[in-house]
Amino acid sequence: MRLWSLHPKYLDSKGIVALWREALLAQKVLDGKTKGYRNHPQLDRFKNLNNPASGLATYLQGVFEEASVRVYSFDKSKILSGRIRNKLAVHDGQLIYEWGHLKKKLWNRDRKQYLKYKSVEMPDVHPLFKLVPGDIESWEIL
Repeated sequence: MRLWSLHPKYLDSKGIVALWREALLAQKVLDGKTKGYRNHPQLDRFKNLNNPASGLATYLQGVFEEASVRVYSFDKSKILSGRIRNKLAVHDGQLIYEWGHLKKKLWNRDRKQYLKYKSVEMPDVHPLFKLVPGDIESWEIL
């Protein structure tokens, strides 16, 4: 499971579809609707919220909006109704780590998408997040 901190606009078609599915699963986990993945480290930043499932719903909304720009037919009704207003902090070191990871994937999977963004040094963050100084996040498995 990877819940990208970077903006979903950078993902190729396989990447955004995988993100949608994984985030829907994460939403179920945080809403108590499934027993698997409950201790997955990617969920740690949401577990600290007053309403973790609403945090994931807000995350999914950002993915849905990018999918809509691409005219994908993701089912918005799968996103829970709650939303959070405050942005979550993500370290710039985490974003740089994810950016390197994604660029490797794009190089192998979608060279056109890679070339479109290869000159970006610091990618935009997902709309749920705000960038703060720091290292790779403690929940990241290296």
